Amino acid sequence: MTPAWHRLEAYASSPFKRHFLHALALFDRTSYYAILVAMGMMTLLVSAQVFARYVLSTSIDSADELSRLFFVWAIFLAIPHGIKVGIHVGIDALASLLPQAVQHQLARLMALIGAMLMAALFWISLGAVADKWQELMPTLPVTAAVFYIAVLICAGHGCLHLIAQALRLEPLPSAPPDRQGGTPS
Repeated sequence: MTPAWHRLEAYASSPFKRHFLHALALFDRTSYYAILVAMGMMTLLVSAQVFARYVLSTSIDSADELSRLFFVWAIFLAIPHGIKVGIHVGIDALASLLPQAVQHQLARLMALIGAMLMAALFWISLGAVADKWQELMPTLPVTAAVFYIAVLICAGHGCLHLIAQALRLEPLPSAPPDRQGGTPS
């Protein structure tokens, strides 16, 4: 039986890559659970609001704002997971006509450009968070910057996945490959 910590271990050719992949896997797992919490809270809140309106003839003042906040967080936390597995809109009519080696180099170049754009978005989001920090949400005593913090996290997390793609770092297996090139069962 493999210990639980072993499944968290990252396998790569260098210690830097190993630590990078390990941190990225931890970031992925954390954001995955945060997405589940955000979606669950949004569902519960909207259900409670519907119940309050139609059964109790009242309303939860902050329900619209909070459900929108949970939705924004769920969406922006999910974007890097789509980047990781390549689930995005793309038109490859021209690229698919190129030789395979050129396609791979073009994909690495686009990942690098995407990482630079995500880094720029991260920087801009920092400014937006700082700018909105003093504002409060209309129905809650919470900073309005919480909407922009989701964008900030998305940009940083997405940038890390694009860097991994540009450097051609392989996704983490659940166990180290055995000597014959497969994975042990």
